[in-house]
Parts: sequence; structure tokens; C-alpha cells
Amino acid sequence: MRVVQSIVICCFYFALSIASVTGQEENPIKQGSQAVGMSTPPVKSGERLTNSPDERYRIGYQDTLDVQVFRHPELNKRVSVDTNGTITLFRLDTPIMAVCKTEAELAGDIAKAYEKDYLRNPEVNVIAVEQKSQSVSVIGAVEKPGSFFINRRVHLLELLAFAGGPKTGEAGTRLLVARTGSKSNCQQNGENGNKDDTVELMDFKIRDVQTGKETLWMQPGDVVSVLDADVVYMYGNVNRQGSVKIKEPLTLTQAIALAEGLKGSTQKDRVRVLRQKPGTADREETVYDLTQIDKGKAKDPLLEPNDIVAISEDKTKSIINNIARSLTGGLPSIFYRIP
Repeated sequence: MRVVQSIVICCFYFALSIASVTGQEENPIKQGSQAVGMSTPPVKSGERLTNSPDERYRIGYQDTLDVQVFRHPELNKRVSVDTNGTITLFRLDTPIMAVCKTEAELAGDIAKAYEKDYLRNPEVNVIAVEQKSQSVSVIGAVEKPGSFFINRRVHLLELLAFAGGPKTGEAGTRLLVARTGSKSNCQQNGENGNKDDTVELMDFKIRDVQTGKETLWMQPGDVVSVLDADVVYMYGNVNRQGSVKIKEPLTLTQAIALAEGLKGSTQKDRVRVLRQKPGTADREETVYDLTQIDKGKAKDPLLEPNDIVAISEDKTKSIINNIARSLTGGLPSIFYRIP
């Protein structure tokens, strides 16, 4: 009887140990499968996400690929993607479509092609050694304008950093992103491309991009244009006539300060701002009273690009000041003539 009980107990502990080992083997597989999966980056308020969250590089036109077939070095080949998006390999009669596939996807297709008529259980590896298809461009008022080849997802702010950032003293407050719908941009998840080949324009404030209020995932073929600073023109009775650059919202009194202030005898109650009417060559005139603005009784107006600020001279004050200067300048000579 004791022998039977011992056998039963041993069987019980043996079964329990097997169950424990099985559970330990299953858990790493589940954790591993979660680790391999591509996680979608967090999306903050205000983000404009317009492409797939899949960060794997997708092969494009002009890319150069290294194709390696294990245990068959005679089939290894470095090949460029043709203009029709295909590659041609040894022992394969039919070209294989490569564009818009990941390296692993293309390797799988090549393995299937070789397995069909030539090899048994082939193992293929594909490496995009020269990634020339997915480029974005930065032009305008940046330190290092040019084209940049990308092999992963890049934010607009990061691309600006690649270009050295807005050029000091020349960049304005805005930038434009032209989305040209490049064929290098592979549509994922059954999305349809832009069939009418229109260019999408997106307008950003540089400060919003730099502070993270606005961001954008870049796509192959995008062109970023950092606009030059806008200007207003100061004319008349100021110490420095000419253009004043607008790098931030600019008021009338700030523009006068940038023009090094007013000359004497200025007609402060009649400062004219000439602004071009949209769609025409005509300008409309608005008159402001600087005295009331200085006292806080009138609002300091914001200027717009290409405004002309015309500041007139007060003729009466000018005549009085000229007389005073003449009298003051003549006194020394009068005293000199006195014997």
C-alpha cells in the first residue's frame, strides 16, 4: 500500500514540475512577441500625423540593394532598383517588384521565387546599402539648405535641425511645407495616393514648431521653405528711413523705435499707415495719433507685411525750431563783432 502511495505522490510532483516548466517556456514567447511589435509613438495635442506609424524603411527608386542567398554565394548580387521599381537576379527569369517593400518582405519574395524552380528552402537576406529614394528638401532662410535622405520617420523640427535651423537675421516667422505626393511615398494600409497630383501646402509659425505646439511627420518628396523676414517701410520724419524686418508681431511704436525714433518737429497726431488692398495695386490709408497711443488712450496698431509708415513733419514747429537754431547759432558771431 505504501508503495502505491509513494508512486502516486511521485507522479503528482512529476506532473506539477512539468506544468511549471511549460509555463516558464510560454511566458518568454509572449513577451518576445510584444517586444518585436512596433509601438506607435505617443500623439500629443496639435500633432498632424499624415503617414503610417510603421517605421520600417521601405525600398524606393534609385536604392541599391545587397541580395545574399545563404550557401549559394554565386547568387549574391548588388543591384539597383530599376525605374519601373523592379530588380533582376541571377537564375530568375522574371524581375521582382522591390519598391514599397521592406527588406524582410523583399527577401521573402525572393526566397519564394528561388524555391519555385531552383532551390530548396532558400534563405535570403536583403540590405538597402544605399537609400537614395526617400529624400526631403529644405530651402529658404536656413543655415544649410539642401536635400536630406531619410530612412526613418522624421519630425519637422528634427528636419529643421538637420538644416542648421532658421538663419539668424534673415528668417521670418513662417515656413511652408509643400507635400508633392512623391512616388517614393508608399501608401500603407490600403490608402489611396493622390490621383490628381495636386500639391498640398501647409503653413506653420516657426515659433510653434520650435516649442512643440505644431509638428508634422515628414514624407518623401516634402519640400520645406523657411520664408524670409517680412518688412515694413518707414518713410518721412524718422532718424533712419528704409525697411524694418518683421520677425515677431510688430506694432507701430515698435517700428518707430527700430527706425531709431522720430526727428524733431514731427506731426505726431497724423501718422499715416498705407496698406495694400488684397488683390489690387491700390493702398488704403489709416491715420493714427501717436500722442493718444503714448497716453494709452488709443490702441497701438499691429503692422502687416509691406505696410508703409509715413511720418510727416510739423511745418509750424519746424519753422520755429529753425528760427531758434538761427538765433542760437548767430549769438557767438554777434558778440565777436562787438569791439
